[in-house]
Amino acid sequence: MRPFRPAIEPRDLNATDKTRANHIVDRVLALDAATAELQLADVLQNFQGRHRNLLEAFESRADDMEDAFAAHKNFTRVQRRLVGAYFLHEYSFEAAALFNPSIVDHPDQSNVLPGSRRFILSVRAVGEGHISSLTFRTGTISVDGIVTLDPTAPLASIPKVQSRTTGPHGDEVELVFRPDEDVSERVIFPVTLTQSNGIEDARFVKFDAGDHIVYYATFTAYSGREIRSELIATTDFLSFRITPLQGTAARNKGMGLFPRKFGGQFAMIARHDNENLYLIYSDDLHVWNGGAAILKPQFPWEFVQIGNCGAPIELDEGWLLLTHGVGPVRKYSIGAVLLDKDDPSKVIARSREPLIRPEPAEREGYVPNVVYTCGAMRHADQIILPYAISDTFCNFANIRIDALIGMLD
Repeated sequence: MRPFRPAIEPRDLNATDKTRANHIVDRVLALDAATAELQLADVLQNFQGRHRNLLEAFESRADDMEDAFAAHKNFTRVQRRLVGAYFLHEYSFEAAALFNPSIVDHPDQSNVLPGSRRFILSVRAVGEGHISSLTFRTGTISVDGIVTLDPTAPLASIPKVQSRTTGPHGDEVELVFRPDEDVSERVIFPVTLTQSNGIEDARFVKFDAGDHIVYYATFTAYSGREIRSELIATTDFLSFRITPLQGTAARNKGMGLFPRKFGGQFAMIARHDNENLYLIYSDDLHVWNGGAAILKPQFPWEFVQIGNCGAPIELDEGWLLLTHGVGPVRKYSIGAVLLDKDDPSKVIARSREPLIRPEPAEREGYVPNVVYTCGAMRHADQIILPYAISDTFCNFANIRIDALIGMLD
């Protein structure tokens, strides 16, 4: 359930046409008490069970609309709840597409069998109007690499905006979900103007900050006209802080953060020229400039462009960087590169042929001829790789590390 706002143009997620809003309120207030109670009862009968804490949601929405209601007298409780209902609507956030997953360790590994691990999968969901949001799944990987997804909750919830700070580079927001909401219920929907048409392709990484762990994700914010990179930070997948990224390297898509610092600096793989991959170091996690090009299109399956497929994965042999390449008829495939462990600017080896490419039987979908991932993880001697097929559904591949290294030259 999302706020419904009689919108002002140009579109602003936080703007409301107060004249239209007040006309709606006037009509509700014109109902006699009995009719208002019957109308509220009818709404509850239709929507109870489809959402958590429905009456509380109505009252909370009415609280949000206080500025638009200032011209009106005091409301009865029934009127207030009914007015709140008129300014909400249901949105099928993954009705059109579900794709581009990334995977990280779950912060809670309690009661997991020895050799197994619990994970969180982030997925890009698309609904009406091609608006992208971020949603989650949980599951476990057994000692032998078998992936099991947990059942999803039948409900979905958006977070409360705990705080919003407007700076010269855009809004920084803090979002908080309720603890009683299952991870699979949590949907991060666009909350700023720069994100108004989508939160796209989050690349999560479990970052070792020395004395604690932070889960960071770079993602593409799309306003409908422009794109830029932004950063999500969380320690528990319950509260999230979203911050704009600055610098020349943050103006394009596909930034992937290394899971630890190098010599006191953050490191990122980015593509800010639409073709090549760059290694960038920064003293400031939120500012990224310049960098050195370390990978350029070399093989036919990546002649159009290459990009990273998530955060680099640390192996004994070096840093494994999964990549995507775009070839003829904009066919997307997934490959791999091995970077030097001490100096990631050195390319040790790369795949001449894709690891995964679209199969003829699975090439149709929301976006045809695409396989894509936003991040894999190491599990013992395997790489667990979630990937999307034609932007329609997601699958998992298990790849033995020794076999993968043997494919690179």
